Amino acid sequence: MGLRPNEAELAYRPCVGIMLVNMDGKVFVGQRLDNVVEAWQMPQGGVDEGEEPRAAALRELFEETGIDRQHVEIIATSREDHFYDLPAELVGKLWGGKYRGQRQTWYLARFLGNDSDVNIHTLHPEFRDWKWTAPDTLPELIVPFKRKLYRDILQEFKALI
Repeated sequence: MGLRPNEAELAYRPCVGIMLVNMDGKVFVGQRLDNVVEAWQMPQGGVDEGEEPRAAALRELFEETGIDRQHVEIIATSREDHFYDLPAELVGKLWGGKYRGQRQTWYLARFLGNDSDVNIHTLHPEFRDWKWTAPDTLPELIVPFKRKLYRDILQEFKALI
């Protein structure tokens, strides 16, 4: 068995996230299927090799929520990438042990559809439930190791919501 690489030597997984806001200024969050604790998050996911981040964000949104791009208008892109580190007990257990956390490009998008356009019962479901929530509640809904990330995203996009 090989030596486990030092956590600091591991890369960040390239990802995207999307803050989807409805016409009432509330943000979409889904309750994760794979967490024992009640953890909610905005749609996010990895960028495939050669994929543009914007395309990845729309793809991830569809894969996780069933929301088609025709029901979404991208309003803004984060000025810079946002990073988070996994807690020590998760490093080596997620993403094949290749990453120490994620580097995310975030998008703010307006939801132009109706709630009936949301379908979390997708081919590979990630959420057990979903809701619209006030933007200020986002940091309290997410797992603790992502709270700073959510505060930073909220701060960056708040004026545009």
